[in-house]
Amino acid sequence: MKLEVLRISSEGTSTNGILFDVTDGKRKFLSYTLEDEYRDEKVSGKTRVPSGTYNVTLRTEGGMNQDYNERFGTDFNKGMLWVRDVPGFEYILIHIGNTAEDTSGCLLVGDSQNNNQITEYGFIGSSTNNYKRIYPPISQVLLDGGEVEITYVDYDGDIGISPSYEKTITVPIEITVKVK
Repeated sequence: MKLEVLRISSEGTSTNGILFDVTDGKRKFLSYTLEDEYRDEKVSGKTRVPSGTYNVTLRTEGGMNQDYNERFGTDFNKGMLWVRDVPGFEYILIHIGNTAEDTSGCLLVGDSQNNNQITEYGFIGSSTNNYKRIYPPISQVLLDGGEVEITYVDYDGDIGISPSYEKTITVPIEITVKVK
């Protein structure tokens, strides 16, 4: 399975993006994402991972895995989705959360991004619902012995866009306009 995070906006202390399944060569929307901000030099717990492609495995130990076992049960939770071998980072997970305060370099997933609720920490909503929807098929690939990789693409300004990704793409974005 191939996943892609398209980072579309960096504001304040967070980065908004979109997670796609690109396994079949077409982008299938999975979720909105939220990460920490881009930084030239890493600040522990406050910096998003560098763009690039990484393997994802299941991490079956640690406090967050235990929390998810208690919250969702072991029939659902088979281990945390762990983004592996990120230079300078450890234990980067894909998990539930609503603001950049809920991540320490990890990738938060949700079903909505509400611009009316964006704080200095960014905001995504319906995170638990989204996680419960996208986790089973991703974890099942790993449980079946398959491989999952995730590619982070910086498309959020002048921050090192990879030449291989310099192409026109269409992404679903919801915009709400209030007229007085």
